[in-house]
Amino acid sequence: MTIETLHDTGRRGFASDNHAGVHPEVLTAIAAANGGHQAAYGADVYTARLQDVVREHLGPRAEAFGVFNGTGANVLALASMTPRWGAVVTASSAHLHNDEGGAPEQVAGLKLLTVPTPDGRLTPELVDAEAWGHGNEHRAQPLVVSITESTELGTVYSPDAIGAVVERAHARGLGVHLDGSRLWNAAAALGVPLRALTTDVGVDVVSLGGTKIGALAAELVVVLDPSRVDGLPYLRKRTMQLASKMRFVSAQVLALLEDDLGLRNGAHANAMAARLRSGVEGLGSDAVAFSQPTEANAVLARLPRAVAERVRERYAFYDWDVAHDEVRWMTAWDTTPEDVDAFVALLGRALTSV
Repeated sequence: MTIETLHDTGRRGFASDNHAGVHPEVLTAIAAANGGHQAAYGADVYTARLQDVVREHLGPRAEAFGVFNGTGANVLALASMTPRWGAVVTASSAHLHNDEGGAPEQVAGLKLLTVPTPDGRLTPELVDAEAWGHGNEHRAQPLVVSITESTELGTVYSPDAIGAVVERAHARGLGVHLDGSRLWNAAAALGVPLRALTTDVGVDVVSLGGTKIGALAAELVVVLDPSRVDGLPYLRKRTMQLASKMRFVSAQVLALLEDDLGLRNGAHANAMAARLRSGVEGLGSDAVAFSQPTEANAVLARLPRAVAERVRERYAFYDWDVAHDEVRWMTAWDTTPEDVDAFVALLGRALTSV
């Protein structure tokens, strides 16, 4: 049987790191896990090995639960941390609020209490803005703070910044969830291990991304403090996130953790974002203004809509804030310097011709 490739494999874009394919080393890991029979639903040798490796990276109490996607990871984590009367404090720009299709509310039955932030990062003071009303039966009870690392705006929390949020949340009796769909990028940007942004600063539960960094339908919910969750194995089944052939999910995350593939992929994507920003700055055009610092693999900028549309004829990327002509350019593990340079060259031509 001949399998036909239906897309142009040479076409690149800057819309999302989800648009990139699967890393070759991850594909190799999937193939290595294939063949023969292994017990289903996580009772396999790859998932057992994954538990050991996760504990090596995130501490002896860490327990990993494989799921299919980031939405599932976030919803499952929060459902296990929050009763039906609970609420989650998060940034108004968070993926959890804007891009989960209402799943946290619909599936987990919780309420999101969102806080505007200038750069996507919560602070202890911003947590205080919504972490109130405990005991008031008329208000959904704030019980969890959810932060995103790196943020949707491409900014990165330092370990101290996360620690400060955790300290304030815990002082108020709230657990802390970290949406780490791009945690690898943040760790690579800061030059620290994953535990420096999670276990070491008191985070309770982590959604550890895999898809954006080179995996295929493989994410984890990692419990760091078991006292903060309840019923997670049962909720995973109920929310349809329990893979029967779990070995293939586990094998992929093993590939990302072992030999630091995830960190290497994150570092490369970050370097390509830095190259992109530097290249655009080098154009010297007053028509382009950056709206956030570039600290991971996202570049946010404002430019004339006609210019954006001209460039979008060749390269896909999304509007972030249409009202302010703000766009977001994302780089991925497979973005090349040639991709970036060609994009910058086209943007330069568009700026002079529109």
